[in-house]
Amino acid sequence: MSVKPLAMRDALLERIWGEMGRNSDVFLVSADFGSPVLDKIRADYADQFVNVGIAEQNLINISAGLALEGRTVFAYSIAPFITMRCYEQTRVSLALLSNVREMNVNLIGVGAGFSYVVSGPTHQCYEDISLMRAMPNFRILSPADHLTSAALLDVCLSHSGPKYLRLDAQVLPVVHNSAGYESSRGFVTLRSGSALCLVATGFMVHTALEVADRLESEGKSVGVIDLIDLTHFDHSAFLKIIENYATIASFEEGFKGRGGMDAMLLDLLNREKPDTSFINFGVEGGYRFELGSRQELHESVSIGPETIYQKLRPILG
Repeated sequence: MSVKPLAMRDALLERIWGEMGRNSDVFLVSADFGSPVLDKIRADYADQFVNVGIAEQNLINISAGLALEGRTVFAYSIAPFITMRCYEQTRVSLALLSNVREMNVNLIGVGAGFSYVVSGPTHQCYEDISLMRAMPNFRILSPADHLTSAALLDVCLSHSGPKYLRLDAQVLPVVHNSAGYESSRGFVTLRSGSALCLVATGFMVHTALEVADRLESEGKSVGVIDLIDLTHFDHSAFLKIIENYATIASFEEGFKGRGGMDAMLLDLLNREKPDTSFINFGVEGGYRFELGSRQELHESVSIGPETIYQKLRPILG
């Protein structure tokens, strides 16, 4: 039976709501950002909910203070605001402090990539992977559908330290089964192939599957990996999966060649599999102010399925 798609934030917040009922040490802190499930959390667990207003710097410091008192904290805001507006506080109060004190703070950023299509570059977020990767002890989790988003609660509860969960603002098709994903590996092989492997994260997993469909219709053998845990995935298991591929292509809804997922994968391949051909797909050029559908915007910055297909087709002969 097919699973009806939900918004990533609602799937995760619903599980957080359930956990708050079992554990009074679970807190949710919001920067004046709402959702129907958040209204339920505020009504049912008022003593575990804090709305700091439009003040993301304060959001981080309050979350850090609660975590130092032994609470498990989920801090909730729009993706560019919870990563960029409060970057110094995140670095000092979470990344640095967690080196010497145990703390569990989970930043939930809604609106990764071009999620907020009509809001322009102020509300879109192409830099978050690069920025959060720059802090060595931050864990970055990037789901492709609501099932994986909901499953991230288990990672947040079982692993201490600061984490950043980058969620899409749109309701996306389901790509995983209802069994969830094995968090110890940090990635899921969606398809196996022989010549080319597409490694994607977040929304770009859907693009990778679309491109793979088109290439496979022409007789090409293409693998697809959904890389969910961008910082703590099992390198050994990942390298085992890709060992027979001649070419690896990375797909991310962030700036190309600026320290994002492509930099991480290229570093890994250079150290462990240097003979592998690598091609990266990310947002090219600068900021764009044009309006359009997500697909139109993606094609204009060279991460749309048609653009990627045309670039990959010659590689496979």
